[in-house]
Amino acid sequence: MTAIPDIVHTLVLNAPIQKVWEAVSTAEGIAAWFMPNNFQAIEGHTFTIFSPFGDSPCVVKELDPPHRLVFSWGKDWVATFSLKELGDKTEFTLIHSGWTAGTVTEMGDTHDVIRERMNQGWDSSVLPKLRAYVEQ
Repeated sequence: MTAIPDIVHTLVLNAPIQKVWEAVSTAEGIAAWFMPNNFQAIEGHTFTIFSPFGDSPCVVKELDPPHRLVFSWGKDWVATFSLKELGDKTEFTLIHSGWTAGTVTEMGDTHDVIRERMNQGWDSSVLPKLRAYVEQ
């Protein structure tokens, strides 16, 4: 099995770290820019992301408010949200890891195919929604 590079996106948001943390670590916040879910900021908490492609089981793996949230996503992936305070702005880094060549996802396509779609989705749709949500 060959690992495929993680998806990594970093952006500077014109919002204080606490506002960004609320957006990325509450069910309401995550639903506003990503997808509906029943997330709770409790390490070990099992939750679901309700995607148009099907429900994805997730587990909170790491929680370090207001700097880091890590959760498993579906059967293969891990999403990491890292926040760094830059005065009245916040540097937000998304790492979407767990990609392996030839592995088939729950959606029926291989990681090789899905990774590019997901990378484009983060870049063109999801992260711009996060920016709009926290900068309003």
